[in-house]
Amino acid sequence: MARHSSILQNNLKRARTRAGLTQSVLAAKAGISRQAYSSLEAGVTTPSTDVAIQLARTLKERVESLFYFPEESFTTVEAELVFGATSTSFPNQRARLFRVGEKLLARPLAGSENTRHCVVAAEGLIVVPTDSSEGERGVTVLPFDADEVEAPTLSMLGCDPAVGLLERGLQAKGISLVSGEESSHQALIGLANGEAHVAGCHLLDHITGVYNSPWVARLVPFPCTLVTFASWQQGLIVPYGNPKHLHSVADLIQPGTTLINRQVGSGSRDLLDRLLAKAKIPGKNILGYKKEEYGHLGVAAAVAAGSADVGVGVKAAAVAMGLDFMPIEEERYDLVIPNHFLDEPPIQVLLDLLRQSVLHRRVESLGGYDISEMGIQQTSI
Repeated sequence: MARHSSILQNNLKRARTRAGLTQSVLAAKAGISRQAYSSLEAGVTTPSTDVAIQLARTLKERVESLFYFPEESFTTVEAELVFGATSTSFPNQRARLFRVGEKLLARPLAGSENTRHCVVAAEGLIVVPTDSSEGERGVTVLPFDADEVEAPTLSMLGCDPAVGLLERGLQAKGISLVSGEESSHQALIGLANGEAHVAGCHLLDHITGVYNSPWVARLVPFPCTLVTFASWQQGLIVPYGNPKHLHSVADLIQPGTTLINRQVGSGSRDLLDRLLAKAKIPGKNILGYKKEEYGHLGVAAAVAAGSADVGVGVKAAAVAMGLDFMPIEEERYDLVIPNHFLDEPPIQVLLDLLRQSVLHRRVESLGGYDISEMGIQQTSI
């Protein structure tokens, strides 16, 4: 429910100072006590019509320049924090606001969520945080533009660096993309919690040898449709020229070689752990194994900055940072869409966009993507 407030504001102090008058002198000319004037200037009380006119005459100002309401009233809305987010210690924290079904959700912007080498746009401020450690999820948010709260949005979770290429096509149809960089596992959990319209996933089921669908069936409690985004190359991201000659996971135990790892639950971490187990190499034997980074571009940025010698990620991230790439495996990255969202306009726009050749060319240009099956809908799960 929205709440409105429009408090009368004033420019009394600025006008009084410009006129060279003390509070006492100005109060006397207006026929009120200094204490009454002080309350007016502080905005604690509002003036009568007579007092407002007398103050304006004394200060040689128009009444409407001394006293005014803000151009637009402040409106707050009640939203629900996305799972795992906390605003306990962050009043006035910037947040993305978006609807998924009937729920209005707030995704606080902090850390890697807040930047893509530029500040991420927010729709409002969390002005009344809640102690989410006690299980409370509701927060009060002050939108910057009330119209944006009801604007069509597409909420997408996942780790694909190409997600930003969807924004132009969606915006052309009046749809705002709200993306959250999450591991494949966490993206599916977010989808299951009703916090996204779409989750990106590249998780191999070790029992069946099938990508994604077994994990969707395991983690998401409602029917979903998998739509192929692309197949991509995963491998070792290394500095340009590959100075340490790293070509496989077996090379990670070379003395002086530092790894930057992905978080548990990510497809890249799963790939690395699977290959290490096959090579019978304990993670504890690799320098930096416990140092984690979120997202493929985060891994590439760590290698580019020299804080690590190698990381596992997609070729597109290496290309974007001017690094070299040693391919290991090709994976399928699918978009998981709940069936109850399939007919919603933002999803229909997305599905149409995935079939357009201009998007195909843009994704291919990143490097390491096979988009031959982009947009193909698989069997509902």
